[in-house]
Amino acid sequence: MGGLRDLWARYRDRRTGTKYPAGDITPLPAARVRDALLALNGTGVPFRVRAALGAEKADLVAEWQVVLPALGDSVVGEKVERNMKARMRLVPDGREVHVLDEVREVALVGDPPRRGVSRRWSRGPYVRKQWTYERGPDGRRHKVVLFDSRDMRDPLRDTVLAAGWTWRGVFRL
Repeated sequence: MGGLRDLWARYRDRRTGTKYPAGDITPLPAARVRDALLALNGTGVPFRVRAALGAEKADLVAEWQVVLPALGDSVVGEKVERNMKARMRLVPDGREVHVLDEVREVALVGDPPRRGVSRRWSRGPYVRKQWTYERGPDGRRHKVVLFDSRDMRDPLRDTVLAAGWTWRGVFRL
């Protein structure tokens, strides 16, 4: 029965993006992990980390807001405002950081842009990459990345793992 339980745990970890620190790292105290995450603000990352508000049910929140051109079957000139938020709760007993991703997308239409009717919201592990193709100086088409959710998730996760803590993706806090 233990084998099935281990298999299920590995599946759940992969599905939620849970990562464990290397075995040779001495875990830091919770206050140092918190300070390390807040210190990401001055390093040129595209998001900001702040203390959570009471209603957010977390210790820290990382937020990233970006406006992107809409792709696919969208109206010409339409853009999408994407707000990505990672709510993080530090669990000192287990030396874990529980993370819940939330993404809100709103279509912007018109000139000047205003919020349209189209809206999307999701919760849980979020991985998304958006790109387009542009002609380079050599006349050939080149892939240009517009948005990659790993630009926010990876620095946060790497900071937690470097502190000797587990990064645990969750579906609710």
